[in-house]
Amino acid sequence: MTGALTVAQRRTQVRQLAQTGSSNRQIAAQLGISKDTVRRDLATPEAPTQTRAERFAARVAQTESAMSQLGAAVQAVADAKPAYTPVDEETARRWYAELLATADRLMAHANDFADYYPSATACATTETGAP
Repeated sequence: MTGALTVAQRRTQVRQLAQTGSSNRQIAAQLGISKDTVRRDLATPEAPTQTRAERFAARVAQTESAMSQLGAAVQAVADAKPAYTPVDEETARRWYAELLATADRLMAHANDFADYYPSATACATTETGAP
């Protein structure tokens, strides 16, 4: 046995040994723990290495990027003018259904946003005239 390890230290060692190709049985013998403990340690997700503030900043950056991509995608559709593009009936139906479904999903996100940020969205709906 390698001495008293914290659970986090043990899980780190278990993962390191597993990455070298050691079997669960070999890891258990080396660390003086049961194979079931090795299996559970490998099945347990790793603790986040980022602080809460770092995770928050990463999520804000990810959302900012998604919003930017959304704007670009909407502009690309507007530039393509699908309503004025000659296509067969099947394609027209599919595009129409996709536009409606996407609009519904976006409206659901907008409504969630309004619920979460009522003071921020009250100004926006007044300025744009949106309901």
